[in-house]
Amino acid sequence: MANSRSSPSQDHKSQDRRQQDDAPLILLVPGTPLAPGHWMNRWAQWSEDCSLVELGLWDEPHRNTWVNKLNLAIRRADRPVAIVTDDIAALALAWWVEFEQIEAGGPVLGALIANAPNMDLPGGDPRLAAFGACPRQTLPFTSFLVGDFDAGLAYQRSVLRLAQDWGACPVSERTRGDWDQGWALLQSIIGLTLAGTLPPHWKRGTSVEERLAARAN
Repeated sequence: MANSRSSPSQDHKSQDRRQQDDAPLILLVPGTPLAPGHWMNRWAQWSEDCSLVELGLWDEPHRNTWVNKLNLAIRRADRPVAIVTDDIAALALAWWVEFEQIEAGGPVLGALIANAPNMDLPGGDPRLAAFGACPRQTLPFTSFLVGDFDAGLAYQRSVLRLAQDWGACPVSERTRGDWDQGWALLQSIIGLTLAGTLPPHWKRGTSVEERLAARAN
């Protein structure tokens, strides 16, 4: 009778496949068309576990269409997911949590929410009108809300308020180039590094004025 045992190399390949299958799927969700050098495109090239979710209707987004596309991408994943949004795609995530009544322990491990719009100034971006009032319930998973380091005072305050409402950790970053710090934050969400080793630049309870003064020094 032929030996049915697999070779060590076959066992190793099978283990690699199982580890890859168990790795969380990272859904990259832009809110605008991506330029070739955008960090989301770079991340998608770095890891086979990254998948771009194109929401479309960029100039005139439709809330339910965006939410449905995000929901489909999450439900089609055969493993846990981490979600990364940029720009107004943050609203698709917030409304998905609202519509689907997501609770802790669901399919989403966490979210990295970059460059969310100023929700306190809806007229500043006409696309926001399509989404209605921004959901303000606590997100039921680990999340980082990343604001533009170089943005003005009104935007900084808006991000802090939104982070407090969503229960997100506020971070001030320049999301440029490869955005290595963002990649590190993402790895902490999926459990490959310890979030405690990546302290945010903004601390809860720290006023905007204190942070702006520290930045000027």
